[in-house]
Amino acid sequence: MNDLVFFDTTRQALWIAVMISAPMLTVALIAGVTIGLFQALTSVQEMTLTFVPKVGAMLVVFWVSMSFMSETLVDFFTTRIIPMIAGS
Repeated sequence: MNDLVFFDTTRQALWIAVMISAPMLTVALIAGVTIGLFQALTSVQEMTLTFVPKVGAMLVVFWVSMSFMSETLVDFFTTRIIPMIAGS
């Protein structure tokens, strides 16, 4: 395998990892900032108040974007990885 092919495949894999994780990380960031702002305004310092809504929001986004994630990974493997393994 050529070095350029290896680095290009690694670059594509990292970009796909960023695309797949972006929806969940964005929702976690928004939920964390919102809950942190609520805690600062109300002086409520409960640990479960930050954890439970953030995990719930991330589960909902994961469930909604699961088809996008799986289609992206399957497309990457069928167009890039499997042909490299087969040697074509």
